Amino acid sequence: MKDLKRLLDQNKAWAENINASDPDFFPNLAKQQSPRFLWIGCSDSRVPATQLVGMVPGEMFVHRNVANVVDHTDFNCLSVMQYAVDVLKVDHIIVCGHHSCGGVKAAMDNLQLGLIDNWLRHVQDVLHEHEELLAKVSDENERLNRLCELNVIEQVLNVGRTTIVQSAWQRGQELVVHGWIYGLENGLLRDLNVSIDNAEGLSDVYRGAISNAI
Repeated sequence: MKDLKRLLDQNKAWAENINASDPDFFPNLAKQQSPRFLWIGCSDSRVPATQLVGMVPGEMFVHRNVANVVDHTDFNCLSVMQYAVDVLKVDHIIVCGHHSCGGVKAAMDNLQLGLIDNWLRHVQDVLHEHEELLAKVSDENERLNRLCELNVIEQVLNVGRTTIVQSAWQRGQELVVHGWIYGLENGLLRDLNVSIDNAEGLSDVYRGAISNAI
């Protein structure tokens, strides 16, 4: 219970600090949210979305799951995307993975962990799709990190193929999907050069990103 009290105490201190510097912050935040970004990232506790980019509450809409997977049957992720695109009218969707991802490593090592094994089959599909590319990387840790990056690129493709994003582009809505990777070892984000803003360029951008991935 002491750990929980510490969290509540820290929340109180955080809220008091914000009120002291900007008394209107919370009243204004409570009225509406108007983020320009949707972040689709990993659930890993070391990768806090808004904190990484120095944003405050209200500036980024966030969806996180193990290994930052975008699956076309995952109605949780799709519902977040539709609300972000159709209601909030975000300008950017950022798929962000990270190096040394535990979910990606479990998929690469074919570990048997239980229910999550079914979820990680999506990452194993990425592994099998790019087996020849990954075989060129001799160092195991480096191979894991390359798979983390390839997984991001694949998920960007998946985002771009959703009916949500396709429909937004068809009606002329400005929306760009990006793929980033986060380095736990240095705290830096890196653009994987897989930014897509229309259906026609989807395949070309994807192929270009894959060719530069290894």
